[in-house]
Amino acid sequence: MFVLSSRAQSCATFLACSTLFFGLSHVALGAPVPPAPDAPGPDRVHIEAVLKGLNRGRGVGQVAVSPDGKRVAWIEGGRTGGAILISPLDDFKKTEHITAAAKPDDHCRENDFAWQPDSKALAFFSDCAAPGDQADLYLSHLDSAPSRRLTQLHGEADSPAFSADGTKIAFLYVEGATRPAGALAAMKAPSGVIGEDGIEIQRVAITHVDATTPNSALVTPANLHVYEFDWAPNSNGLAYIAANPPGENNWWVAKLYTQSIQQQSVQPIAILAPAEVYGPLHGLQIAVPRWSPDGKTIAFIGGLMSDQGSTGGDVWIVSAAGGAPRDLTAGRPTSPAWLEWSGNDYLYVSELAGGNSQLIRLHLQGDHISPGSEITFGSPIFSIPGTVADGKFELGLSSTADRSMFVFRASTFDRATEIYAAKPGTVMNSGLEGVIQLSHLNDGIESPWGKSVSLSWKSDQFRVQGWLLLPKDYDPAKKYPLIVEVHGGPAAAATARWGVGGGISAEAFSALGYFVLEPNPRGSFGQGEDFTKANRKDFGYGDLRDVLAGVDTVLAKYPIDPNRVGLMGWSYGGFMTMFDVTQTGRFKAAVAGAGIANWQSYYGENSIDQWMIPYFGASVYDDPAVYAKSSAITFIKQVHTPTLVVVGDRDGECPAPQSFEFWHALRDLHVPSELVVYPNEGHGFVDPAHQRDVIDRAVEWFERYMPPIS
Repeated sequence: MFVLSSRAQSCATFLACSTLFFGLSHVALGAPVPPAPDAPGPDRVHIEAVLKGLNRGRGVGQVAVSPDGKRVAWIEGGRTGGAILISPLDDFKKTEHITAAAKPDDHCRENDFAWQPDSKALAFFSDCAAPGDQADLYLSHLDSAPSRRLTQLHGEADSPAFSADGTKIAFLYVEGATRPAGALAAMKAPSGVIGEDGIEIQRVAITHVDATTPNSALVTPANLHVYEFDWAPNSNGLAYIAANPPGENNWWVAKLYTQSIQQQSVQPIAILAPAEVYGPLHGLQIAVPRWSPDGKTIAFIGGLMSDQGSTGGDVWIVSAAGGAPRDLTAGRPTSPAWLEWSGNDYLYVSELAGGNSQLIRLHLQGDHISPGSEITFGSPIFSIPGTVADGKFELGLSSTADRSMFVFRASTFDRATEIYAAKPGTVMNSGLEGVIQLSHLNDGIESPWGKSVSLSWKSDQFRVQGWLLLPKDYDPAKKYPLIVEVHGGPAAAATARWGVGGGISAEAFSALGYFVLEPNPRGSFGQGEDFTKANRKDFGYGDLRDVLAGVDTVLAKYPIDPNRVGLMGWSYGGFMTMFDVTQTGRFKAAVAGAGIANWQSYYGENSIDQWMIPYFGASVYDDPAVYAKSSAITFIKQVHTPTLVVVGDRDGECPAPQSFEFWHALRDLHVPSELVVYPNEGHGFVDPAHQRDVIDRAVEWFERYMPPIS
């Protein structure tokens, strides 16, 4: 990591500075931020004790119920790898460890599993053959026999899925990969012919379960980067979302394809291209394709989205032969994120509704494709003021083959992660009391942060929702500081959840004695597509009004010192931090993580420029004014807020020069600022030491300028 302060010696030129920053490959961690000369030093012993006590409880990664509903498999230890455990549905005290390890003391990284349709076997990825290096697909028959190796791969692989007949497993595969697929991972250092050399393409590969030796074959074309896929119900084809490479950039212009896999020479058919359709889906994104059991239609999520994996929009349906798509949830004030068929006439949809994660069922009547055929929506099967997931998709669920039960992990700010089940047709109670708790992995664990409250407030024509974390050991007789954390996206949402991620952390500041507001301003998921689209061509204006209205709501209800209000955010939240301090003096300190200071220069620097056209309405070359309008640099002389800036040196989504440009301006304007560049990090930090260093610096920055002392 490399640290630059506004008090540091300036570089002679931008080129020299950027060479200094980004040419470094190994740099020692910098010293903690020193206190300002007239400020008392923070209580390091107390801070250290609080931060060490944050990550309480056992983590749960992927969760999946067996198709027959008799057993549940889950990963303990997180999504990136851990122990795969299986328990009977009715007795989680009985657990079996599923592994490819030949000896009990072998330590393998195992993740990404899938049940065989007959529930008699489990496929999973394991690096047992090459510990710490290559993962391969294995099959366990859940008996005493050793797991059988199915593949011999050389690259990145994930997302296994059995065909309906159970004879084949498809998975996503980047042959010869040097990095994980997607824009969130650290980008390779630029070299060679940019955009042509070293392109890594993710394709669908298939292995045959009954083969006597490890086998796999790539079945999708070499000129298409595949993001998500689903098996055809006849087990002889695929539906998938794909685009021309490079894959990290073209998710936003991907098409829906179908392809037969019976003959290798058969080419895919593009049945839907959002850039070519008319109506509200034009130019937007599509995700989560799901083939109907009769093979006639494909349902998917379509809308204005941000990063791959952060899904929200409307539920759409299109004929498997192509044609005009139909919006099944138009005008519904929620954001569907995941779906699954139940027969040919019903769809189960997991959606964000305000601050709640909920499951509903749609009934399609008549001709499903025709605009006039009736659609009915059932009452929520559950509605939880927290976060649910299956470990594969946000708001994803695992279900039995007959859809009589859905299984998932869930948590809130007040309840640690556990595994739950929901049964359609039962009477729903409120919150987690309305679902069946299966696991008791974290019984007795109490949160080290304060209580949480779901708030709503009026801003312009909108009713905005947000989460407020109270300080730990809250005393209404005292005055407290407030920190506002704006989520990334912009199409995403802050939801209640257990646990502290890497980098800046609302829970950490609550534990240290701050109020923390996590608003979901316009542009967020949770209130329908019109709300998600409401910040198009208006970044930093309407959403800032929503944020400030939320601050006013909190100030009116709680004992907060209005002179100690801070701001922080990552990605789009980093942009909002940089921009907002140019628009208002309400914030006394700020921390901008992986932000964007200048949309005009950003357009030519980032690796994901395709997402920008739907939001800005044109390229920067066709309408530079709309980009300048929302750029912090345009209004930089209005900044007086001390701002800490942090970024990874290999960030392709929000490149480090954006953070340098903002810090450079604040330095010239003599505004207290510090820039910290972390080596070998992409948009999402992966090094635990760097994650911890970010929160350490953020804590000390706010302690310096707005300490939690009444």
